[in-house]
Amino acid sequence: MAITLTQVAERAGVSRAAVSRTFTAGASVSASTRAKVERAAADLGYSPNFLARGLSTRKTSLIGLVSNNFRNPVFLQIFDLFTRGLQERGLRPLLVNLSSETDPAKSVQMLKQYSVDGVIVASSHLPDGFARAFRDAEVPVVHAFGRATRTPDVNVVGIDNEAAGRMAAAALIARGYRRIGFMGGPEAASTSQDRRTGFMAEAACHPGVQVSASFAGEYSFAAGFTEMTRLLAATPAEAYFCGDDVLSVGAMAAARAAGTAVPGDLGLIGLNDMEIAAWDNIALTTIHQPFAQIVQSSIELMQATLAEPNRLPEARILPCRLIERATLRSLTP
Repeated sequence: MAITLTQVAERAGVSRAAVSRTFTAGASVSASTRAKVERAAADLGYSPNFLARGLSTRKTSLIGLVSNNFRNPVFLQIFDLFTRGLQERGLRPLLVNLSSETDPAKSVQMLKQYSVDGVIVASSHLPDGFARAFRDAEVPVVHAFGRATRTPDVNVVGIDNEAAGRMAAAALIARGYRRIGFMGGPEAASTSQDRRTGFMAEAACHPGVQVSASFAGEYSFAAGFTEMTRLLAATPAEAYFCGDDVLSVGAMAAARAAGTAVPGDLGLIGLNDMEIAAWDNIALTTIHQPFAQIVQSSIELMQATLAEPNRLPEARILPCRLIERATLRSLTP
């Protein structure tokens, strides 16, 4: 039979409340009491039942971590950071795959059935208003990698995607490319729209630079391969800003399959700086998105909102930087 909290209290010679506080993150308990309770629990083989406690306190410490792009390997890094970060703070992540379900109402209903205390939406291209649906249902929410505004409806953490687009265009132009292209992810995604806007705006500041834009169906290797194959069959640009590293890797594979050398015949720059971008056989020049800081800020905002549900939403915009590798020609003197 399962060891009970009462048995631990009797073994340790303390009250049930002292045992409960010992296993409650952030609760006040003296060092000597904690030591006695932990020793008694270890002797008896006791493990606290957090779900049962949640039924009585109506607080589960469960945080829904939802996304709709499990085909992009960069999210393995992101989920790793989120799950470890939440667990280190006494919160328990509930990972939810929304790849086939993007109706906000249904998603809110599903997460409520799990009695989550809050939700972190980790996606850059769910429909507008998706995160707001949780707020409207009075579920604390943070939108990581979302589109920030001066007056956000929900907590948002991310980057300035227009600035990233300008940075990419400036990097290509500085290397002497005069026919440059933007190859984005899904056209409806805010990230695709904003990165394209910044890219085109920077190109427009440089007379003699020709610029084009196209979109892949999704943020995936296959979509990048397919779109670059199409572009190469026509009149391609000299270099492309692929709005995501995984698109860039797909584009690179398509170039190699067509006998097009990178960077000799075609320049490529990505965005994210995912781990595989640094592999020797890829060596992708890219724009670094600060995943660790985005995750940390998202968790901080979630904790703040749980502690103060009526606090005003906050937007945190974090800076990017260029990472030089081997898929663009060298800077011109």
